[in-house]
Amino acid sequence: MAKVYPQESTSSNSINSKRETYTLWMKSLVFHSNGCTVYDSNGDIVYRVDNYDRKGKREVTLMDLRGRVLCSIKKKLLAFGSWDGYRSNSCNCESMEEPWFQVKRCNKMITRKVECEIKVGCQKYYIVKTSDKAAFRIVNIDGQIVAEAKQKYSPSGVVLDNDVLTLDVAGDTDHSLVMALVTVYGLICGRM
Repeated sequence: MAKVYPQESTSSNSINSKRETYTLWMKSLVFHSNGCTVYDSNGDIVYRVDNYDRKGKREVTLMDLRGRVLCSIKKKLLAFGSWDGYRSNSCNCESMEEPWFQVKRCNKMITRKVECEIKVGCQKYYIVKTSDKAAFRIVNIDGQIVAEAKQKYSPSGVVLDNDVLTLDVAGDTDHSLVMALVTVYGLICGRM
């Protein structure tokens, strides 16, 4: 399989302490499945999401390259546009543990560019739509950018398809959390 490189190459010696640039391909590696594949700055697969439930999209899993589940994301049944994320040690449906994070879709008539509100413990984040069709940002409550996704360009400047994005993640950020939030946003937008 050919490697896919982000435009800007960054060092990935310490995943959480340094800024990292990923390439998101909004396609699953599994035939007849919806999902997403995430490549690091070296062109290696780091994360993947496979959604085998085409109709309901009620539950998806974020996995590493080897298929180890990092997070299970479940749609709340009685709430419109609400999702809960559970770390891999609490993915059991029977579990009554608190979710790792909660995402709630915002009313566009009121918020305009804010697409989603995110709660991670006592912290709040927002997914904000930018001017580009596929682009968005994850910002904290102070407005600082935690991660930013935008359409990917080839090294020669050719715009790639809407299903290929560049994702810049700030240092000192839990990258698996960012990937889980990107997954929820992809589900909300119908891209997975």
